[in-house]
Amino acid sequence: VQLQACGGGLVQPGGSLGLSCTASGFTSNYYTIGWFRQAPGKEREGVSYIGGSTKFYAGSVKGRFIISRDNAKSTVYLQMNSVKPDDTAVYYCAARRGNRMIASMWQQEEHYEYWGQGTEVTVSS
Repeated sequence: VQLQACGGGLVQPGGSLGLSCTASGFTSNYYTIGWFRQAPGKEREGVSYIGGSTKFYAGSVKGRFIISRDNAKSTVYLQMNSVKPDDTAVYYCAARRGNRMIASMWQQEEHYEYWGQGTEVTVSS
């Protein structure tokens, strides 16, 4: 299984950027995806998650980021709107086979089996 995250780059505060995470190697669409990020000098944190119709967002991005999924393309998207300098980080996608997670689980890294390589997002004017 491989996860390919892409779409990072430089964006101005208040702008938008779209990330994508494409999965390969799964034998079905029976898996869920989380987005995490790690800012310089900080620990990695959960940003958003999608499992079936279930979606979760970290409080810091709720109302600004939108997660979606295209099963036909085996791709999960993270649309980042109204970005702030605090959104600067390397963004990772991670996958877990099986049922969707509950709210108390999705931000814990140990529940994910596969990780992508990360894509860097810089929010700066």
